[in-house]
This record gives sequence, C-alpha cells and structure tokens, in this order.
Amino acid sequence: MFQSMTIAKVTSVIVVHRRKEAMPVRAGMCSLLVRVDTECGLVGWGEAFGFGSIATTRTAVDTLVGPLAVGRSFDDPTALYEDIARTLHHYGRGGPARFALAGLDIALWDLAGKKVGRSTSTLLAAHFQGNRVRDVVDAYASLPKYGDPDRVRHHVQIALDQGFRAIKVHEITDAAVAAARETMGPDLRLMVDCNCAWTREDAIGMAKLLDRHNLTWLEEPVWPPEDVAGIQMVANAGQVPPLALGENLGNVFHFQPYIDAVAPTYLQPSVIKVSITEFLKIAHGAVAAGHKLAPHSAYLGTGLLAALQLAAAIPAYDIIEFFNPELEMPLFGPVGRPGPDGRIVIPDGPGLGADPLPEALEALRFDPPADFLWAPPVVKPIKAIF
Repeated sequence: MFQSMTIAKVTSVIVVHRRKEAMPVRAGMCSLLVRVDTECGLVGWGEAFGFGSIATTRTAVDTLVGPLAVGRSFDDPTALYEDIARTLHHYGRGGPARFALAGLDIALWDLAGKKVGRSTSTLLAAHFQGNRVRDVVDAYASLPKYGDPDRVRHHVQIALDQGFRAIKVHEITDAAVAAARETMGPDLRLMVDCNCAWTREDAIGMAKLLDRHNLTWLEEPVWPPEDVAGIQMVANAGQVPPLALGENLGNVFHFQPYIDAVAPTYLQPSVIKVSITEFLKIAHGAVAAGHKLAPHSAYLGTGLLAALQLAAAIPAYDIIEFFNPELEMPLFGPVGRPGPDGRIVIPDGPGLGADPLPEALEALRFDPPADFLWAPPVVKPIKAIF
C-alpha cells in the first residue's frame, strides 16, 4: 500500500503543556515535537529533548537534521539514523544536535510501525525476546524539588491519593527524604534524585545517611555525571542505597564505562536525548552486564509514548517515570496517562500508538516571541547538611 517512504518534510513544533491552575509559560513545561511527513502521506511524530535547550535544539532540527533527512528513503530507521549521526559527528556526540537527531529517530520508528500496521514495540521486541513482554507498566510519580519537608509530605500524599505506589523525590536533605518515607510508609518504593548535587565525599556521607530510608535507588549523587570513579567510590563505601544514573549521557559509548563497572545498579538513558536506536544498544549492553533499566522519561510529549513502547519490548524495563502535573489538556488525551492503580496501559496501535490530538495540538502550540527566555533560572548550589 505504502510504496514510497521518502521523507518529504521535517517540521519542528513547540507545545506548552498547560496546568489546570493558571501559570505562566515555562521552558520545563514545553515539548519540542518533530513531525516527519512522507511522500506517501504517512506522518510520524517524535520528540527532542527540550527545557532550556529548546531554541538551540529547534535550530538543529530545522537547519541540520531536517535538511539531511528530506528526500531520503528508508527501510530501516537505524540505517538512516547511523548515516546522519556520522555526518553530524563534529557537532558533538551529545547535546542539541543529538537531541534533534533523537527526535527524528523516534518519528522514523513511529513511521516504521505505521507502515506495516503494527506497534513500534512489536518491531523493537524482535531485538530482545521476540514479542511484547508487557501491555501494562508500573509508573512512579516523579515529583519536583520542594525543599521544605511539609511541602514534600503534602505532594507525596497527593501522589498516593492518585494511586501511585512508587514515588521519586528530587530532594537533597535527610529531613525532606524522611518526610517522604514517613508519608509513604515502610514498604512502597521510594527513589531519590539528587541531580548531581554533591562531591564524592559529600555523596558518600549522604548516601550512608539516606540508606535508612530503604530507597529503591539513589540517583545521580555525584557531580559531574561522567565521574565513573566517583560513583564506584560511593557504591563501595558500604551501607548505601543502590545507585542510578544515565539521563545526562549521550550515547552508548558514554554509557560503556558504567556498563562495564559494578555500579550503578540502574542505568537510565533518556530516549529523547539518545534516540530509540541508541537506546537499544545501551539496553543490550546493560542487560548483558547484569544492570537494571530505569530510564529517564519525565516527558509530556511523544517521548513518553516512545518510552512506553520500549518498556513493552524490553524485559528489564519494568517501571516508568511519570512527570505528574495536572494538565488542562493532555496532548494525547487519556493515552499514556496512569490509571487509578498507578499503572499505564501501553498503546498497541500502529507506530507509537497515538498521534497528538488535532484540537490539543492547535490549543497548545506555542510560537515564542523573539525575547522569550528559555534559560532556566539560576539556582545557587545548596550543600546538604548531615
């Protein structure tokens, strides 16, 4: 039926995910979507990492990655990805050019599934056990940083009331983490993401202190995220939680030192940074070496659907991160949203399983004024006291 899969056009689209309560537009609530039109009429959707990098990544989509893809035919998303990645290697092996390429790659995998009328996860599963391994996946609520223990208690309780039975907090003090654990009780899964807050020495001290809270994992305790030796020092210190990291690494070679090392226990590639194609390489290496997968997926755009498709295909990927604001109009309606049991049904329609709803795309599309500031606010580092 679809005789030509030649790429006719690549378009970047910014959407702002509006909270139910009135709030100004913030970079952290925006998604950079990548739309790929083919000459046969099929349309694929991807997402490139955004936040404060949206302006730069959008330029990379529009002026680098898109023009390199237009006019190309593809039978296999991997082949086109690898070709463009090689062409762009002098722009860096991570960062905005690679984010843009990840957005294109996700759209190509969406198209690959649509072409044959099957879910992308069905195609991806051929790289692992052959069939989808799950149709529903546990989700954990990924909460922003509050700092104040009372606010932590309040928002953790909201997440529990919504049905979540696993929660991640972005806190760097013992009091704030203790507030989360007290609210959740002793048995539910609690994760802590430090966002590279500490030196090696401080990370060891805080990891030992936080171990009493029975954490599923302690995420990115050391600055910088490439400090392989530092992570091993924390892991080897004794009586520390399992460690996790990976959202700030750009490709399989960046992951390789951690794949080869004992720690971290959990590896966390971000699909809208590394692409589906690169994600598969990372997953193969991680699983073969005995690591677990808990990928970064705090997205509200097409990247969430891509993460769900990967979770359906990879046995070791059994819990998904869910950024949980109350949205006025979710981009995909109920698709990709957790149910009252804190689990997400993985769509099994062609491609990623859903396209942005036309009415949502129209309502949420954001064309920023020239003076719009994408840069995140400057935050002074806070040294935890223990």
